[in-house]
Amino acid sequence: MIIPILKLGAPELRKVSESIQNFNGELEDIVKNMMETMYGASGVGLAAPQIGINVRLATIDPSIGEDKEKIIVICNPEIISSEGKQSGEEGCLSIPNFSENVERPMKLVVKGQDLRGEEITFEAEGILARCFCHEIDHLNGVLFIDHLSALKRGLIRNKIKKLAKAGEW
Repeated sequence: MIIPILKLGAPELRKVSESIQNFNGELEDIVKNMMETMYGASGVGLAAPQIGINVRLATIDPSIGEDKEKIIVICNPEIISSEGKQSGEEGCLSIPNFSENVERPMKLVVKGQDLRGEEITFEAEGILARCFCHEIDHLNGVLFIDHLSALKRGLIRNKIKKLAKAGEW
């Protein structure tokens, strides 16, 4: 089931998500809905808070559905180490039609749990490292615009205010 994605301004997007303690069948239903929602919006990642669920859960697929082997589902993710830097254009399903260059680490090691609660670890670089950073930020109440200069962030917020005033946000 496709679930509406919360947009910038929704207070749920600014909350730090709660750790997942119970690994049960309910998580699988949430993930199924998250994947349908992510693909329906042509996204490469989605964090549970973006659909109003305050848990540390993210789905990532840099292939955008073209290679099911690339799908990553991670609970309670945390970055263990990072190195290097990359700068690239980044957008967000919660801030549609806006993108800017954001600096992120080039390589990461991420630790978390799978849907059964078993520990998993990923070594990621390039776009996958960017995706992990972006989704983990969501779990901490951080959006990509928070990494921008105050000027760029202000310009985006002003455009969104105009869209909201016109009933388009």
